[in-house]
Amino acid sequence: MSEVSFSGVVIVAAVAFAVPLLLGFAPGVRLPAVVLEIVAGIIIGPSVLGWVELDEAIEVLSVIGLAFLLFLAGLEIDVERLRGRTLRVAGLGFLLSFGLALVAGYGLQGAGLVDSGLLIAIILAATGLGVVFPILEDAGEISTSFGSLVIAGATIAEFATIILLSLFFAGESSGIGSRVLLLAGFALFTVVLLLALARAERSMRLSAVLLRLQDTSAQIRVRGAFVLLAAFAALAEGLGLEAILGAFIAGAIVTLVDRDEMMTHPEFRVKLQAIGFGVFIPAFFVTTGLRFNLDALFESASTIIQVPIFLVALAVVRGLPALLYRPLLGGRQTAAAGLLQATSLSFIVAATQIGMELGTISEATGAALVAAGLLSVLLFPLGALTLLERREAGDAAAETPSAQLPPVNRLPARAQD
Repeated sequence: MSEVSFSGVVIVAAVAFAVPLLLGFAPGVRLPAVVLEIVAGIIIGPSVLGWVELDEAIEVLSVIGLAFLLFLAGLEIDVERLRGRTLRVAGLGFLLSFGLALVAGYGLQGAGLVDSGLLIAIILAATGLGVVFPILEDAGEISTSFGSLVIAGATIAEFATIILLSLFFAGESSGIGSRVLLLAGFALFTVVLLLALARAERSMRLSAVLLRLQDTSAQIRVRGAFVLLAAFAALAEGLGLEAILGAFIAGAIVTLVDRDEMMTHPEFRVKLQAIGFGVFIPAFFVTTGLRFNLDALFESASTIIQVPIFLVALAVVRGLPALLYRPLLGGRQTAAAGLLQATSLSFIVAATQIGMELGTISEATGAALVAAGLLSVLLFPLGALTLLERREAGDAAAETPSAQLPPVNRLPARAQD
């Protein structure tokens, strides 16, 4: 058995700890921690200082971090939002997005900038649900009609792009027909398990045992969630699909089955988020920086030019369809929704890694895509929050003058004449 070194893990953990701590000393700086985590990984990695090399221990942390990130994204799915007019508008918006993405992807392929127009299209059509959800929550918009539309659009985009990635770019060499059958089998198994878990949840005896063990050292609900995550990731991988699909579906299953969390176990999701965002997910983002090939990004002017091209493509592909929200939202909210929907990073990182492993994306293109994703997380949410604040300020200004006006003269009309 090869000896596992923890020296690299110590540095990765220290970076993951230091980044949010430093941001905490500057609360006025609206910089997502994930951006600094990746940048710090680039600095300490082989591209700059060379303090840390990818080893087995860091790789394991990173893989689990990616799985946990997709699991928590699936956990954020709110079925109550995905219905009625919201579902129809958000679904139509994604169809328009994917159409624009195909035009952009194959246009870039025709220009000789990328090798696979379809993979680029799938990447451009994604939205970072795990990034967008906390932004809306912190802004107090999560329960508004604006927040519902954005979350619905992000959920559909996240789920659809993961399915498309698994269908067309799984690591196995089987054809599309075989993958469709495998995907159908995976879906059938998911439905059967979902029904079985829903039935088991109604067992009073099982509920009593879970309630007794959930806050002891057993942490039984957390362990069960992790079993579900690992099992679905392994099942998806075993079927020749992507493990991230299994992780995402596992999170969605927990959400669908666990409907009474606020009554009996309100801390369950908090515990899962603590494990994910406290340990594994930051390790994944720092490791993304370690993998980032800075030399490939700057090896030619054409590669550098790809960064703004991909950034603009993200804004157009996911931002432009937000115009469909205009009848339901105001102008500034529509623009803010477009910017939030164009925010993407975790899926870009996962998809570029898969593309590079399959040889459909070069290291230079992968670096440019990740750089564009970093800029989207840095710029688009900031622009969206600025628009929302201006809207609130405008609403407040519209109300203030009327409140400060002197009382209207109530004399009879004849007296005023």
